[in-house]
Amino acid sequence: MKALQFSVSIPKFIALKALGALNRRLYYASPISTIKLKEIPEPGLPADDWVKIKTHMCGLCGSDVNLVFLRDSPSASPFTSFPCVLGHELCGEIIETGSAVKGIKVGDFVTVAPHLNCPTRGISPECRACQLGRPANCENFALGNLSPGMFTGICKDVNGGFAPYLVAHETQVFKLPEGLSPASGAMIEPLSVAVQAVIDNTPDDSDNVLVVGGGVIGNLIVQTIRALDIGSKITVVEPSRFHAEFARDMGADDIIVNEDVFAETERITGATSYTPMMGEKILIGGFTKIFDTVGNSRTVNTCLRILGFQGVLSIVGISDILKFDPTPLWLKLQIIRGVYGAGYNDFRGKREHAFETAISLVEKSRVRLDKMATHRFKLEEYKEMIEVNMDKSGNKAIKTMVSFLEA
Repeated sequence: MKALQFSVSIPKFIALKALGALNRRLYYASPISTIKLKEIPEPGLPADDWVKIKTHMCGLCGSDVNLVFLRDSPSASPFTSFPCVLGHELCGEIIETGSAVKGIKVGDFVTVAPHLNCPTRGISPECRACQLGRPANCENFALGNLSPGMFTGICKDVNGGFAPYLVAHETQVFKLPEGLSPASGAMIEPLSVAVQAVIDNTPDDSDNVLVVGGGVIGNLIVQTIRALDIGSKITVVEPSRFHAEFARDMGADDIIVNEDVFAETERITGATSYTPMMGEKILIGGFTKIFDTVGNSRTVNTCLRILGFQGVLSIVGISDILKFDPTPLWLKLQIIRGVYGAGYNDFRGKREHAFETAISLVEKSRVRLDKMATHRFKLEEYKEMIEVNMDKSGNKAIKTMVSFLEA
Protein backbone atom coordinates (compact mmCIF):
# COMPACT_ATOMS: atom_id res chain seq x y z
CA MET A 1 0.00 0.00 0.00
CA LYS A 2 1.11 3.59 -0.57
CA ALA A 3 1.69 5.72 2.52
CA LEU A 4 3.10 9.15 3.40
CA GLN A 5 6.37 8.37 5.14
CA PHE A 6 8.59 10.69 7.18
CA SER A 7 12.31 10.16 7.65
CA VAL A 8 15.32 12.29 8.53
CA SER A 9 19.03 11.80 9.12
CA ILE A 10 21.63 14.14 10.59
CA PRO A 11 23.10 15.00 7.13
CA LYS A 12 19.59 15.61 5.76
CA PHE A 13 18.70 17.74 8.80
CA ILE A 14 21.81 19.90 8.30
CA ALA A 15 21.23 20.24 4.56
CA LEU A 16 17.57 21.20 4.92
CA LYS A 17 18.23 23.72 7.68
CA ALA A 18 20.82 25.38 5.44
CA LEU A 19 18.96 25.23 2.12
CA GLY A 20 15.33 25.14 3.28
CA ALA A 21 15.45 28.80 4.28
CA LEU A 22 15.99 29.62 0.60
CA ASN A 23 13.36 27.25 -0.75
CA ARG A 24 10.79 25.69 1.59
CA ARG A 25 9.73 23.20 -1.09
CA LEU A 26 12.94 21.31 -0.42
CA TYR A 27 11.36 20.02 2.79
CA TYR A 28 8.53 18.20 1.01
CA ALA A 29 9.22 18.15 -2.75
CA SER A 30 12.87 17.32 -3.40
CA PRO A 31 15.29 14.37 -3.30
CA ILE A 32 16.17 15.33 0.30
CA SER A 33 12.61 16.00 1.48
CA THR A 34 11.49 14.74 4.88
CA ILE A 35 8.33 13.11 3.50
CA LYS A 36 7.72 10.94 0.47
CA LEU A 37 4.99 8.68 -0.85
CA LYS A 38 6.31 5.14 -0.32
CA GLU A 39 5.12 1.62 -0.97
CA ILE A 40 5.00 -0.24 2.37
CA PRO A 41 3.48 -3.57 3.47
CA GLU A 42 -0.12 -3.62 4.65
CA PRO A 43 -0.01 -4.01 8.45
CA GLY A 44 -1.00 -7.15 10.32
CA LEU A 45 -2.25 -7.39 13.91
CA PRO A 46 0.70 -7.14 16.35
CA ALA A 47 -1.18 -9.13 19.03
CA ASP A 48 -4.62 -10.57 19.76
CA ASP A 49 -5.79 -7.38 21.52
CA TRP A 50 -5.32 -5.19 18.44
CA VAL A 51 -7.64 -4.27 15.56
CA LYS A 52 -7.10 -3.37 11.92
CA ILE A 53 -8.77 -0.24 10.56
CA LYS A 54 -9.53 0.86 7.00
CA THR A 55 -8.84 4.60 6.97
CA HIS A 56 -11.66 6.91 5.87
CA MET A 57 -10.12 10.33 6.58
CA CYS A 58 -7.01 11.71 8.24
CA GLY A 59 -6.37 15.34 9.16
CA LEU A 60 -3.06 17.15 8.84
CA CYS A 61 -2.11 18.40 12.30
CA GLY A 62 0.09 21.40 13.03
CA SER A 63 2.50 19.01 14.73
CA ASP A 64 2.76 17.06 11.44
CA VAL A 65 3.63 20.29 9.62
CA ASN A 66 6.25 21.15 12.27
CA LEU A 67 7.75 17.69 11.84
CA VAL A 68 7.91 18.03 8.04
CA PHE A 69 9.69 21.39 8.37
CA LEU A 70 11.94 20.18 11.23
CA ARG A 71 10.65 22.81 13.67
CA ASP A 72 10.41 20.58 16.74
CA SER A 73 12.87 20.58 19.61
CA PRO A 74 15.40 17.70 19.41
CA SER A 75 14.48 16.93 23.04
CA ALA A 76 11.57 14.80 21.75
CA SER A 77 13.76 12.72 19.41
CA PRO A 78 14.32 9.83 21.90
CA PHE A 79 10.55 9.26 21.78
CA THR A 80 10.27 9.05 17.99
CA SER A 81 11.40 6.39 15.51
CA PHE A 82 11.49 6.49 11.75
CA PRO A 83 10.87 5.96 8.94
CA CYS A 84 7.30 6.46 10.16
CA VAL A 85 3.96 7.05 8.46
CA LEU A 86 2.41 10.31 9.66
CA GLY A 87 -1.20 10.96 10.68
CA HIS A 88 -2.95 10.75 14.06
CA GLU A 89 -6.24 12.61 13.46
CA LEU A 90 -8.28 9.88 11.82
CA CYS A 91 -11.39 7.80 11.55
CA GLY A 92 -12.20 4.58 9.78
CA GLU A 93 -13.89 1.20 9.83
CA ILE A 94 -12.70 -1.86 11.74
CA ILE A 95 -12.06 -4.69 9.27
CA GLU A 96 -10.31 -7.20 11.54
CA THR A 97 -10.12 -7.87 15.28
CA GLY A 98 -7.82 -10.00 17.40
CA SER A 99 -9.27 -12.89 19.38
CA ALA A 100 -8.96 -11.04 22.73
CA VAL A 101 -10.64 -7.79 21.61
CA LYS A 102 -13.81 -6.87 23.53
CA GLY A 103 -16.46 -4.19 23.06
CA ILE A 104 -15.70 -3.37 19.42
CA LYS A 105 -16.26 -5.42 16.29
CA VAL A 106 -15.75 -5.59 12.55
CA GLY A 107 -17.81 -2.91 10.83
CA ASP A 108 -17.67 -0.37 13.67
CA PHE A 109 -16.97 3.25 12.69
CA VAL A 110 -14.20 4.40 15.02
CA THR A 111 -11.53 6.92 15.83
CA VAL A 112 -8.21 6.33 17.56
CA ALA A 113 -6.62 7.93 20.61
CA PRO A 114 -3.07 7.88 19.26
CA HIS A 115 -0.97 7.56 22.44
CA LEU A 116 1.29 4.48 22.47
CA ASN A 117 1.34 3.89 26.20
CA CYS A 118 1.94 0.96 28.58
CA PRO A 119 -1.01 -1.24 27.44
CA THR A 120 -0.14 -0.83 23.75
CA ARG A 121 3.49 -1.71 24.55
CA GLY A 122 2.63 -4.77 26.63
CA ILE A 123 4.10 -3.23 29.81
CA SER A 124 2.82 -4.29 33.24
CA PRO A 125 2.59 -2.88 35.83
CA GLU A 126 1.69 0.38 34.18
CA CYS A 127 3.68 3.56 34.83
CA ARG A 128 2.35 6.23 37.18
CA ALA A 129 0.98 8.41 34.34
CA CYS A 130 -1.01 5.52 32.86
CA GLN A 131 -2.29 4.47 36.30
CA LEU A 132 -3.50 8.02 36.88
CA GLY A 133 -5.39 8.03 33.59
CA ARG A 134 -3.02 10.18 31.54
CA PRO A 135 -1.87 7.70 28.86
CA ALA A 136 -0.68 10.46 26.51
CA ASN A 137 1.99 11.26 29.12
CA CYS A 138 3.18 7.65 29.57
CA GLU A 139 6.67 7.26 31.02
CA ASN A 140 7.49 4.28 28.77
CA PHE A 141 7.28 5.75 25.28
CA ALA A 142 10.69 4.29 24.39
CA LEU A 143 10.22 0.86 26.03
CA GLY A 144 8.20 -2.33 25.63
CA ASN A 145 7.43 -4.31 22.49
CA LEU A 146 7.20 -1.28 20.18
CA SER A 147 9.90 1.05 18.88
CA PRO A 148 10.07 4.53 20.46
CA GLY A 149 7.09 6.73 19.67
CA MET A 150 4.77 8.87 21.76
CA PHE A 151 1.84 8.27 19.44
CA THR A 152 0.62 6.63 16.27
CA GLY A 153 2.26 8.47 13.39
CA ILE A 154 5.75 8.89 14.89
CA CYS A 155 6.54 5.23 15.60
CA LYS A 156 8.06 3.10 12.85
CA ASP A 157 6.20 -0.02 14.03
CA VAL A 158 2.69 1.47 13.91
CA ASN A 159 1.82 3.47 10.82
CA GLY A 160 -0.42 6.50 11.03
CA GLY A 161 -3.52 7.54 9.14
CA PHE A 162 -1.86 8.78 5.95
CA ALA A 163 -2.17 5.23 4.67
CA PRO A 164 -5.16 3.12 3.59
CA TYR A 165 -4.86 0.79 6.61
CA LEU A 166 -3.49 0.94 10.15
CA VAL A 167 -3.66 -1.05 13.37
CA ALA A 168 -4.57 0.08 16.89
CA HIS A 169 -4.68 -1.44 20.36
CA GLU A 170 -8.21 -1.97 21.67
CA THR A 171 -7.66 0.62 24.43
CA GLN A 172 -7.01 3.26 21.78
CA VAL A 173 -10.25 2.73 19.88
CA PHE A 174 -13.43 4.75 20.43
CA LYS A 175 -16.69 4.03 18.61
CA LEU A 176 -18.26 6.96 16.78
CA PRO A 177 -22.00 7.70 16.66
CA GLU A 178 -24.03 6.42 13.75
CA GLY A 179 -24.46 9.11 11.13
CA LEU A 180 -21.42 11.17 12.15
CA SER A 181 -19.57 12.45 9.10
CA PRO A 182 -16.06 11.14 8.42
CA ALA A 183 -14.75 14.74 8.56
CA SER A 184 -16.11 15.13 12.09
CA GLY A 185 -14.85 11.69 13.03
CA ALA A 186 -11.31 12.63 12.02
CA MET A 187 -11.51 15.78 14.13
CA ILE A 188 -12.39 14.07 17.42
CA GLU A 189 -8.67 13.82 18.24
CA PRO A 190 -7.95 17.58 18.05
CA LEU A 191 -11.23 18.27 19.84
CA SER A 192 -10.16 15.92 22.65
CA VAL A 193 -6.94 17.94 23.03
CA ALA A 194 -8.99 21.12 23.40
CA VAL A 195 -11.33 19.40 25.86
CA GLN A 196 -8.36 18.23 27.94
CA ALA A 197 -6.79 21.70 27.90
CA VAL A 198 -10.02 23.28 29.13
CA ILE A 199 -10.61 20.65 31.82
CA ASP A 200 -7.03 21.07 33.08
CA ASN A 201 -7.47 24.86 33.27
CA THR A 202 -11.22 25.24 33.59
CA PRO A 203 -12.39 28.87 33.56
CA ASP A 204 -15.08 30.19 35.88
CA ASP A 205 -17.88 32.39 34.65
CA SER A 206 -16.00 35.38 36.11
CA ASP A 207 -12.74 34.64 34.29
CA ASN A 208 -11.35 36.77 31.49
CA VAL A 209 -9.92 34.21 29.06
CA LEU A 210 -7.45 34.79 26.23
CA VAL A 211 -6.84 32.25 23.47
CA VAL A 212 -3.66 32.91 21.50
CA GLY A 213 -4.09 31.58 17.97
CA GLY A 214 -7.37 31.13 16.11
CA GLY A 215 -6.39 27.98 14.25
CA VAL A 216 -7.92 24.54 14.78
CA ILE A 217 -7.01 24.03 18.45
CA GLY A 218 -7.63 27.66 19.40
CA ASN A 219 -11.04 27.57 17.78
CA LEU A 220 -11.89 24.25 19.46
CA ILE A 221 -10.89 25.66 22.86
CA VAL A 222 -13.38 28.49 22.29
CA GLN A 223 -16.06 26.02 21.26
CA THR A 224 -15.33 23.70 24.20
CA ILE A 225 -15.63 26.50 26.76
CA ARG A 226 -18.98 27.49 25.28
CA ALA A 227 -20.13 23.85 24.93
CA LEU A 228 -19.51 23.33 28.65
CA ASP A 229 -21.79 26.32 29.40
CA ILE A 230 -18.99 28.40 30.91
CA GLY A 231 -19.90 32.07 30.78
CA SER A 232 -16.40 33.54 30.94
CA LYS A 233 -15.45 36.30 28.54
CA ILE A 234 -13.26 34.94 25.71
CA THR A 235 -10.85 36.96 23.59
CA VAL A 236 -8.90 35.49 20.67
CA VAL A 237 -5.71 37.05 19.34
CA GLU A 238 -5.04 35.98 15.77
CA PRO A 239 -3.25 37.77 12.90
CA SER A 240 -5.56 36.33 10.23
CA ARG A 241 -8.82 38.24 9.94
CA PHE A 242 -10.50 35.18 8.41
CA HIS A 243 -9.60 32.90 11.33
CA ALA A 244 -10.33 35.57 13.95
CA GLU A 245 -13.83 36.19 12.58
CA PHE A 246 -14.44 32.45 12.44
CA ALA A 247 -13.50 32.23 16.14
CA ARG A 248 -15.96 35.03 16.89
CA ASP A 249 -18.67 33.08 15.05
CA MET A 250 -17.86 30.05 17.21
CA GLY A 251 -18.27 31.92 20.50
CA ALA A 252 -15.45 34.40 21.13
CA ASP A 253 -16.59 37.74 22.58
CA ASP A 254 -13.65 39.78 21.33
CA ILE A 255 -10.90 39.41 18.74
CA ILE A 256 -7.51 41.09 18.46
CA VAL A 257 -6.24 40.98 14.90
CA ASN A 258 -3.47 43.48 14.23
CA GLU A 259 -4.03 45.84 17.15
CA ASP A 260 -1.63 46.50 20.04
CA VAL A 261 -2.10 43.48 22.33
CA PHE A 262 -1.12 45.45 25.44
CA ALA A 263 -3.54 48.29 24.70
CA GLU A 264 -6.32 45.86 23.85
CA THR A 265 -5.71 43.94 27.09
CA GLU A 266 -6.06 47.21 29.02
CA ARG A 267 -9.32 47.94 27.21
CA ILE A 268 -10.80 44.46 27.68
CA THR A 269 -9.65 43.67 31.23
CA GLY A 270 -9.09 47.08 32.83
CA ALA A 271 -5.42 46.30 33.48
CA THR A 272 -2.83 49.02 34.14
CA SER A 273 0.22 49.28 31.88
CA TYR A 274 3.77 50.04 33.07
CA THR A 275 6.73 50.77 30.83
CA PRO A 276 10.17 49.57 32.02
CA MET A 277 13.48 51.30 31.26
CA MET A 278 14.06 48.72 28.55
CA GLY A 279 11.88 46.12 26.93
CA GLU A 280 8.14 45.60 26.54
CA LYS A 281 5.40 46.86 28.79
CA ILE A 282 4.17 44.83 31.75
CA LEU A 283 0.57 44.91 32.94
CA ILE A 284 -0.81 44.71 36.45
CA GLY A 285 -4.13 42.98 36.10
CA GLY A 286 -4.97 41.37 32.78
CA PHE A 287 -6.39 38.06 31.65
CA THR A 288 -6.92 35.42 34.33
CA LYS A 289 -6.50 32.35 32.12
CA ILE A 290 -4.60 32.11 28.85
CA PHE A 291 -4.40 29.24 26.36
CA ASP A 292 -1.36 29.72 24.08
CA THR A 293 -1.82 27.48 21.04
CA VAL A 294 1.30 28.88 19.35
CA GLY A 295 3.82 28.36 22.15
CA ASN A 296 6.91 30.18 20.88
CA SER A 297 9.18 32.55 22.81
CA ARG A 298 7.40 35.66 21.57
CA THR A 299 3.90 34.51 22.49
CA VAL A 300 4.89 33.09 25.89
CA ASN A 301 6.70 36.31 26.85
CA THR A 302 3.71 38.40 25.84
CA CYS A 303 1.27 36.08 27.62
CA LEU A 304 3.11 36.37 30.93
CA ARG A 305 3.16 40.17 30.67
CA ILE A 306 -0.61 40.41 30.06
CA LEU A 307 -1.59 37.61 32.46
CA GLY A 308 -2.90 38.79 35.82
CA PHE A 309 -2.15 37.93 39.45
CA GLN A 310 -2.20 34.14 40.05
CA GLY A 311 -3.23 33.68 36.44
CA VAL A 312 -2.71 30.36 34.69
CA LEU A 313 -1.00 30.06 31.30
CA SER A 314 -1.62 26.79 29.47
CA ILE A 315 0.98 26.20 26.77
CA VAL A 316 -0.94 24.15 24.23
CA GLY A 317 1.19 24.81 21.15
CA ILE A 318 4.35 22.78 20.64
CA SER A 319 7.35 24.84 19.60
CA ASP A 320 11.13 24.85 19.79
CA ILE A 321 13.20 25.82 22.84
CA LEU A 322 11.64 28.75 24.72
CA LYS A 323 13.36 31.86 26.05
CA PHE A 324 11.35 34.18 28.30
CA ASP A 325 11.70 36.79 31.01
CA PRO A 326 10.49 35.20 34.30
CA THR A 327 9.83 38.56 36.00
CA PRO A 328 6.03 38.45 35.50
CA LEU A 329 6.03 34.84 36.72
CA TRP A 330 7.31 35.71 40.20
CA LEU A 331 5.92 39.24 40.33
CA LYS A 332 2.34 38.06 39.77
CA LEU A 333 2.61 34.50 41.20
CA GLN A 334 1.59 32.97 37.90
CA ILE A 335 1.34 29.31 36.94
CA ILE A 336 2.56 27.83 33.65
CA ARG A 337 0.86 24.55 32.75
CA GLY A 338 1.94 22.12 30.06
CA VAL A 339 -0.76 20.66 27.83
CA TYR A 340 -0.33 17.50 25.81
CA GLY A 341 -2.73 14.88 24.50
CA ALA A 342 -5.84 13.65 26.27
CA GLY A 343 -6.71 11.31 29.11
CA TYR A 344 -9.31 10.33 31.71
CA ASN A 345 -10.93 13.00 33.86
CA ASP A 346 -13.23 13.18 36.87
CA PHE A 347 -15.45 15.83 35.42
CA ARG A 348 -18.95 16.88 36.38
CA GLY A 349 -19.67 13.81 38.44
CA LYS A 350 -18.27 11.06 36.25
CA ARG A 351 -14.98 9.65 35.01
CA GLU A 352 -14.49 9.47 31.28
CA HIS A 353 -11.83 9.85 28.63
CA ALA A 354 -11.56 13.23 26.89
CA PHE A 355 -12.35 11.37 23.65
CA GLU A 356 -15.67 10.30 25.16
CA THR A 357 -16.38 13.86 26.29
CA ALA A 358 -15.53 15.16 22.82
CA ILE A 359 -17.74 12.59 21.08
CA SER A 360 -20.62 13.44 23.43
CA LEU A 361 -20.30 17.18 22.71
CA VAL A 362 -20.40 16.54 18.96
CA GLU A 363 -23.30 14.09 19.26
CA LYS A 364 -25.29 16.73 21.16
CA SER A 365 -24.40 19.37 18.52
CA ARG A 366 -22.60 21.48 21.13
CA VAL A 367 -19.49 21.67 18.93
CA ARG A 368 -19.40 22.23 15.17
CA LEU A 369 -16.66 20.31 13.36
CA ASP A 370 -17.84 19.83 9.78
CA LYS A 371 -17.58 23.55 9.01
CA MET A 372 -13.91 23.46 10.04
CA ALA A 373 -12.96 20.77 7.50
CA THR A 374 -12.39 23.20 4.64
CA HIS A 375 -10.07 21.29 2.29
CA ARG A 376 -9.88 17.62 1.28
CA PHE A 377 -7.19 15.92 -0.78
CA LYS A 378 -6.21 12.53 -2.11
CA LEU A 379 -3.07 11.04 -0.58
CA GLU A 380 -1.17 11.66 -3.81
CA GLU A 381 -1.97 15.38 -3.45
CA TYR A 382 -0.03 15.75 -0.19
CA LYS A 383 2.28 18.44 -1.62
CA GLU A 384 -0.70 20.61 -2.52
CA MET A 385 -2.12 20.02 0.97
CA ILE A 386 1.11 21.20 2.58
CA GLU A 387 1.18 24.30 0.38
CA VAL A 388 -2.39 25.18 1.40
CA ASN A 389 -1.25 24.92 5.04
CA MET A 390 1.68 27.25 4.35
CA ASP A 391 -0.84 30.03 3.61
CA LYS A 392 -3.97 29.11 5.52
CA SER A 393 -5.25 32.65 5.66
CA GLY A 394 -4.87 33.23 1.93
CA ASN A 395 -6.49 29.89 1.16
CA LYS A 396 -9.21 30.33 3.82
CA ALA A 397 -8.20 26.96 5.22
CA ILE A 398 -8.89 25.67 8.71
CA LYS A 399 -8.50 21.89 8.72
CA THR A 400 -7.05 20.09 5.70
CA MET A 401 -7.60 16.35 5.31
CA VAL A 402 -6.72 13.35 3.21
CA SER A 403 -9.78 11.34 2.19
CA PHE A 404 -9.61 7.67 1.22
CA LEU A 405 -13.32 7.59 0.38
CA GLU A 406 -14.82 7.59 -3.09
CA ALA A 407 -15.66 11.11 -4.25
